[in-house]
Amino acid sequence: MNRSSNSNDPGAASPPSGRNAGPGRLLVAVYAIFALAATARAAFQILTKFEHAPVAYLLSAFAAVVYIVATVGLARSGATAYRVSVAAVGVEMAGVLAVGIFGLIDPAALPDDTVWSGFGSGYGYVPLVLPIIGLWWLYRHRADARR
Repeated sequence: MNRSSNSNDPGAASPPSGRNAGPGRLLVAVYAIFALAATARAAFQILTKFEHAPVAYLLSAFAAVVYIVATVGLARSGATAYRVSVAAVGVEMAGVLAVGIFGLIDPAALPDDTVWSGFGSGYGYVPLVLPIIGLWWLYRHRADARR
């Protein structure tokens, strides 16, 4: 059963918008890689040494969820996906800054690193730069959300 490419067909897949096409696909790919990496890291930490630093490992798990939500939001078209993307990338930015600052103020509170520790230093500061690029990209393509 072939689906019609007619835009009036509610079941037809919407084509990629400018936000998630071209360079936007690269952004989605980077978020997907971070979603996978953060999920694997959190799963390993929680399953093997949770009692050592539960707060740090739960923060890693939270970061993984944020990256997954951001990836899905960035990959999809439409106003709802745009709002989800902005929220997820905004939470990511706040999380990186909060965990980074918290780690500077009280290093003993997080005895093991999270994805966002040291402003993402364990990942080459990509977790700090990525939401800046993501928010800029979303701002630049805010008109796509109205379609």
